[in-house]
Amino acid sequence: MAERSTAAVDVADNSGDKPLTAKADQSTADGVAQNPERDTESDEAQGSGTTAAPGRKTSSPELHSGHKLARRYRLEECVTRLDGFSSWRAVDEKLRRAVGVHILPADHARSRSVLAAARSAALLGDPRFVQVLDAVEENDLVYVVHEWLPDATELSTLLAAGPLEPHDAYQMVSQIASAMAAAHREGLAHLRLNPNAVLRTSTGQWRIRGLAVNAALRGISSDTPQRTDTEAIGALLYAALTQRWPYESDAYGLAGLPKDVGLIAPDQVRAGVHRGLSELAMRALVNDGATASRHESACTTPEELVKAIGEMPRIRPPEPTFTAPPDYQRTTYQQGTYGRSAQPGVTQPLQTPPPPLQSPTGKALKWAVSALLIAALGLGSWQLAEALMDQSGKSDGNTTTQTTDDGDKNSASPAPITPIKIQSAQEYVADGGAQHPGDVKLTYDGNTSTFWRTKSFTDGPELAPYKAGVGIVYDLGSAKELSTGTISLRYAGDHTTVALYAADSLSPGSIGSMTKIGGVTTTGNTATVKVSKKVKSQYVLVWLTAMPYSGNDSSAYAGAGYKQAITEVKFTG
Repeated sequence: MAERSTAAVDVADNSGDKPLTAKADQSTADGVAQNPERDTESDEAQGSGTTAAPGRKTSSPELHSGHKLARRYRLEECVTRLDGFSSWRAVDEKLRRAVGVHILPADHARSRSVLAAARSAALLGDPRFVQVLDAVEENDLVYVVHEWLPDATELSTLLAAGPLEPHDAYQMVSQIASAMAAAHREGLAHLRLNPNAVLRTSTGQWRIRGLAVNAALRGISSDTPQRTDTEAIGALLYAALTQRWPYESDAYGLAGLPKDVGLIAPDQVRAGVHRGLSELAMRALVNDGATASRHESACTTPEELVKAIGEMPRIRPPEPTFTAPPDYQRTTYQQGTYGRSAQPGVTQPLQTPPPPLQSPTGKALKWAVSALLIAALGLGSWQLAEALMDQSGKSDGNTTTQTTDDGDKNSASPAPITPIKIQSAQEYVADGGAQHPGDVKLTYDGNTSTFWRTKSFTDGPELAPYKAGVGIVYDLGSAKELSTGTISLRYAGDHTTVALYAADSLSPGSIGSMTKIGGVTTTGNTATVKVSKKVKSQYVLVWLTAMPYSGNDSSAYAGAGYKQAITEVKFTG
C-alpha cells in the first residue's frame, strides 16, 4: 500500500542488534517495509496520548515465501516481523492481484481484537480507506487480507522532497479529515494516523490505511479517540506545511521542533506558509500545550475540523506554467539556398529582382487593367444606387403605422430573468441515513468541479420503496417567487428525476407537508425545472427520487451503482 517494498524487517533475538522491543516502532505492520533511517517514530513521539495494552509476547508463526493461506493467498515477501505478528506482500491467485496480509498466531494476546477491528473496518466500505478484504482464523493462525496499492506514495516519502504546496496540503487535510469524520460516525478510530499511514494515489486522491487494524495489532487504545485522531490530522498538516514534526522528537524522517521552545505556529517555522492552513493546524493540535491560534476555538473532533475547513476560503491550484517556444528559425529552403551549394563561412549574395512590368508591353498591360477597374467600379456604383432607390420607393408606398392607446403594447418585451442568490443550504433526510451533509456548500460555490453526491444504491433508477429520496434544502435569504431551477449533474444516463418543493425552514417536516412547485426527468447532465405553481418561499428543496446507473468513480470515491451528484444549483425569479 504505497507499496515500494525495499527490505524485510526481520529481527531475531540472537542477531546481536537491539532487542525486538527496541525496534518495535521502526516497522509499520501495514504491508510496507520502511527505511529504518526514515521511520523511527514512536507513539510517544507522535504525541497522541495513546497507550499500548499489556499482553504476553508470542513469537511470529514460522512462515516462508511461497506458503499459501486458504489455498489462495501466496506469500511473496515479509515486510514486517514484529511483536509476534508479521506482515507480507502476497498474491491472491484466485483474482490474480497483489494483496497485503497481517498474520498472527491464534493464541496471540491481541488476535481477538485484531479480528474484531478488521471485520469492523471491512464493513465501513469507504473507498477513502485501504479496504480490508478478508479476516480469517484458520489452522491456528489469524490473518487479515487488505488492498495493496502499487501506484500510491506515502506522505512521508513526499515530504522527504520538501513541504507540500498550499493547494496539495489543503486537499490532503480536507480529504483526510472528511474520511476520519465518516469513520468516527460509524464508531471506528485509527489511533496511528501518521505520515506512513497516509497515501496519495497516482490520480491525486488521498487514502488512509490501517483503520482500527494498525492500533489493534500493537494493542494501542485511547480514552479520547476522536481527539487523538484530530490531533494526528493536525500533526500531518503541520508536517506538510513545514517539513518538521510538531514535537521535540524526530520521527518519520522529519526533524522535530527545537528543544524548550514549545509548539510554534507553522508560519513561524517556515516563511511563505499559508496563514489559514497554519491556523488550522494549530486549532487541531490541542494537546501538549498547543493553543488555538488567534483565539479561534480548538477542533477536538474530525467533524469540527471538517467544519473549520469548510469555513476557510477555498485554496485554488497554482496556475500552470508554460515554457516560451524557441525563436522561429528559418530553414535553408525558406532562405532561398535550397538546392544550391554553399561553402561554410561564405555568404551567398542575394540577387535583386528586376522592377516589375517595366517593358513597353508591361506598361500597356497596366493601363488596360486600370481602365477595366475604373469601368467596373462605375457600373457597380450605378446599379447599387438604382437598387437603393427602388427599395426606398417600395417602403414609402407600403409602410403603415400601428398606433395603440397605451403606446407600445404590441411590442412588449418578456419579463427580465433575475438570478436568486443562495444564502445557505442543508441536506434533507426524510428516512434512513444522510448522504454527504458536509458537501452541500459545494453545490452553490460557483465551481462545477466540486459537488455533493449521494451514496451508490444497488437498485434503481427509482429509490422507492427502499428510500423516499435524497435532497438539499436551500435558503434564499427571503421569500421569493421562483421561475426556474437549474441543477447541474455529474452523471448522465437513464434516468434522473428532480422535483422542487417550497419548504418552511432549512429543516422541514415530511415531504407531504411541503408544496411541490415543479419537476422534471432527464437523461443528461442538466435538469432544468420550470416552476408550474407560483409560490413565494424562502426555502426550496431540491429532491431526487430516481438516479442513473454509473460505474466506479475513483475521483469521487464512489463505487458502481445507482447514484447522482449535484455540481451546481442556480435559481432564477
